[in-house]
Amino acid sequence: MQVKSIDDLEKVIGYSFKDKSLIKRALTHSSYANEQKINKNGDYERLEFLGDAVLELVSSDFFYHRYANLDEGSLTKMRSAHVCEPALAYCAREFGLEDYILLGKGEDRTGGRNRDSIISDVCEAIIGAMYLDGGMEIAHGFIHRFILNDSDNKLLFYDSKSILQEMVQADNHDTLTYKLVDESGPDHDKEFTVEVYISDKCEGRGKGKTKKSAEQMAAYEAIKKLKG
Repeated sequence: MQVKSIDDLEKVIGYSFKDKSLIKRALTHSSYANEQKINKNGDYERLEFLGDAVLELVSSDFFYHRYANLDEGSLTKMRSAHVCEPALAYCAREFGLEDYILLGKGEDRTGGRNRDSIISDVCEAIIGAMYLDGGMEIAHGFIHRFILNDSDNKLLFYDSKSILQEMVQADNHDTLTYKLVDESGPDHDKEFTVEVYISDKCEGRGKGKTKKSAEQMAAYEAIKKLKG
């Protein structure tokens, strides 16, 4: 596919890099660096390492101040739900990050552009690049705008399967079952459709690039329906 330009990404995230090499490196997967014979420092891995630390600090500060009555264990669980691999990939897809990633031809052909692990890694690398280019305030703004925004609803979505399980158990229902009802697309770019049944009644339907994400969406839809 035709990768979108860095200029376009800067408009989306609302920040223009002074050092353009930082944002390019943040978007560069090792497969592309190897293919283009760029040295090892040309891919996003070091920036991802830095961005992961910045994200943990900013998100910890956010949840510490927002939920003053929660204990350490609850805060840790909440932070983990928001910064885990699937959650970061979900947030990054909301602003189309996958369309800007530089991948080697083989990695792209086999579905790397849709892989949660790569999208989430690049998101962290961008945070690291923003921190180096503009400082903590810039990185902080990006994290709050794109990752910690609408945190209550996102937490419900991220933890939807376990929340639905608790709801079903509390109501003494007999079963909670997820059924794969459709699978479409080529091997490297499949889309799965899953329905969730409570006591043999379909309560939600979801689609996703993996069975797990489709189940998560189905559970989320079921929770919204049951809460009415």
